[in-house]
Amino acid sequence: MLNPSPVSPISNPSPVSPWPRYPAIPIFLDRRDQSKNSGNHGNSGQTLQIPSPQPASREPSIRYITINSPVPPNFSLKTPKPHHPRQQSQASYPSLSPIPGRHNQARGRGKEAGLGIIDAPTTLPHITLTPTVPTVQEKGESSPNFAQRIEKKLWLYNSSNNVVARWLLEIISWIISAICMGAIVVVLFVLKDKRLPRLPLDITLNAFVAVLARIASAALVFPTSEALGQLKWSWFQGDSKKMWDFEIFDNASRGPWGSFLLLIRTKFKTLAALGAAVILLSLALDPFFQQVVEFPGHWTLQGNGSIPRVLRYGPRYGTQFQAGVELSLIDQDLMAVAEKFFYDNGTQPVIFGNGTRPEIPLSCPTSNCTWPPYETLGICSECADVSQLLTFACLEASLDWYTPLNATTKPDPVANGTACGYFLNATSSKPILMSGYIVDPVDLSTGEALIMRTLPLITNPSRNRRFGGSINFRHVRNPINDFLIVTSTNGSNSVYRNETPIAKECVLSWCVKTIKSSYFWANYEEEVLETVKNTTSGPFPWQTQVVNTSEGTGVDTYYTEDVAITAPLNGEPSPDYGVSNVTALSTVLVLDDIFPSFITVDGPSAGAYMRVKVPANLGPFIRKLDVNPWDGPNNITRHLDRMATALTNVIRSSNSSEMIFGEAYSKVTFVSVKWVWLSLPLGLLLFSLVFLVGTVIKSSREKDQVGVWKTSAIATLLYGLPDDMQKKITASSSVRTPRAKAKELRVKMLPKMGWRVSGNLFSPMPPDTKPNGAPPGWI
Repeated sequence: MLNPSPVSPISNPSPVSPWPRYPAIPIFLDRRDQSKNSGNHGNSGQTLQIPSPQPASREPSIRYITINSPVPPNFSLKTPKPHHPRQQSQASYPSLSPIPGRHNQARGRGKEAGLGIIDAPTTLPHITLTPTVPTVQEKGESSPNFAQRIEKKLWLYNSSNNVVARWLLEIISWIISAICMGAIVVVLFVLKDKRLPRLPLDITLNAFVAVLARIASAALVFPTSEALGQLKWSWFQGDSKKMWDFEIFDNASRGPWGSFLLLIRTKFKTLAALGAAVILLSLALDPFFQQVVEFPGHWTLQGNGSIPRVLRYGPRYGTQFQAGVELSLIDQDLMAVAEKFFYDNGTQPVIFGNGTRPEIPLSCPTSNCTWPPYETLGICSECADVSQLLTFACLEASLDWYTPLNATTKPDPVANGTACGYFLNATSSKPILMSGYIVDPVDLSTGEALIMRTLPLITNPSRNRRFGGSINFRHVRNPINDFLIVTSTNGSNSVYRNETPIAKECVLSWCVKTIKSSYFWANYEEEVLETVKNTTSGPFPWQTQVVNTSEGTGVDTYYTEDVAITAPLNGEPSPDYGVSNVTALSTVLVLDDIFPSFITVDGPSAGAYMRVKVPANLGPFIRKLDVNPWDGPNNITRHLDRMATALTNVIRSSNSSEMIFGEAYSKVTFVSVKWVWLSLPLGLLLFSLVFLVGTVIKSSREKDQVGVWKTSAIATLLYGLPDDMQKKITASSSVRTPRAKAKELRVKMLPKMGWRVSGNLFSPMPPDTKPNGAPPGWI
């Protein structure tokens, strides 16, 4: 109701206005579109000015104009609803209806016309309403910023009649996700089973996949969330649904927990369940993308590695003469290595980096080299058991193995004595004690014990055959040394207990080895695939000659035969492998130090002494052993095999060697793709497309019932519950919360109107219950 205020008359002034005759009739303004209030509404030229709001107050003020006219005007005013509370009038209000053919004019029913004036003339003056545009902007308002302009543009798209325009942003987002996944698939397809490339800016392939996967995941979830938000409004079309469903749908569009609840609520039977499943499964996108690519290392050929082998061994050493006679020299390289096996446990690997240094001068430019099987000259060992040749007895025999530690000359003749132990040729006139101890024939006390003895089957220095030169290896031609070795089973105590010793015949000979070698991470390994010895028959290579000198009669010994071995590889002929007779003799002289030799102890708890270089004129050399490699329980066969390998490495390291080439590999990282891990991302991409298309079709069919609001919060605010229903829910005396009430309350969405609470009689546009309020649609 408007209070009159004095204004100046517009036209045709009249001293008396008929309007005061109806002081009880209020003026009601239509709430409909205000844009229709401006412009001319008749031809009277009358204009009603609505002044601008004053800065001192935010409340709008409206003035009315008293027009001096014989007939009161018939018009309706449209203006926004005032913000100040007013008491609703109890008077009955006239009902206005539009005047056909007249814009923004109303007519009464029956004889009521205009502003409720009874029996008013039908000819009514017209007035024109012209609102005054405020020229002063209220404090706090500002022009739209960039974000607001974007939101406005998107809202215009959502309000478009074009289906593609309404869902343009979601379609673009899905396409971005598809492009990212497609880029990942294409890049992995191109790089599959290839060397790991170096990408621009030093970006790793993992980082490239992770970035695109993250973009694809976010771009995939966005249209799904928006579509779920749209289905939230569609859910309440038709029958009433629980108001609690609104929150479940809203949470489902925002995260996996809400999606899980929505799946349970819909029981997997609705279109919304598909979207909720997509959001829920999208949690696994990043782990699945991480499992797609692996980077295994493969060895690739990078060059050649070299390794030595020997066809014919001919070391370089000087010539030595005595009294005009050339003397044979010992191979010092072989001697240096052999002594470590004579008096110790042999050579030990040298730590080199993370592995051990090879004992041959190989070359490997990478950390992995392999060589095809190759042949090289070497030294081989072989042993056979001869314990059946020994007999235990207590006999009087030669004590050639016993020499006092302080002796300065070789005893001549060798003394005999009584000994108990294991004899070779025990029934002959010259039995040889191989393991035993001295026994005093008077008091039967025990004396020094022999715990190890080596007996060459070619005597030294006369080079005569013993037992035909060999027992088990007569087929081997040109052996370096063929000898018997008998050792105790467990030190001197086992000898004094008369335990059966270990007896073997062993041979060291020239041979050709077929070897397969490899070098990997600083560890050299080789495997002997085959060995070949010279087994052809031939003359005895040793010859002796008596020489008379001023000092007396002597014997010169000669090795008269070169060593030659033919060893075809894979059936193809190969050159002869071997050594000259001079080299063969110098190698034999290396082993003369311990063949023959003895190891003795003076009592069960005494230390062991090794008597070596027995044929020397000054008597044997006595050497104390800190480590006894020849005594049990050491493996004699294994010890000799290690010595033969070490001597072979010396031969291959000499200046007689030649290099053969193999393959050098380097470890290169390759790209391996497990396509099965892309099944979830590509499947979710397909399902999200199906879900988005289904939602677009459904929203298009419901165009007349619900707008394309998606997850808009503004739509939720505009279409809230009626005020009276809000008060009933929040002001309930029940101890339960409003959320609990929402689980029981059922609502539905009326097309273009709002919410309707089931069983409620209030309109979705309720009357203003505030003081001095107006009925629906009125101020």
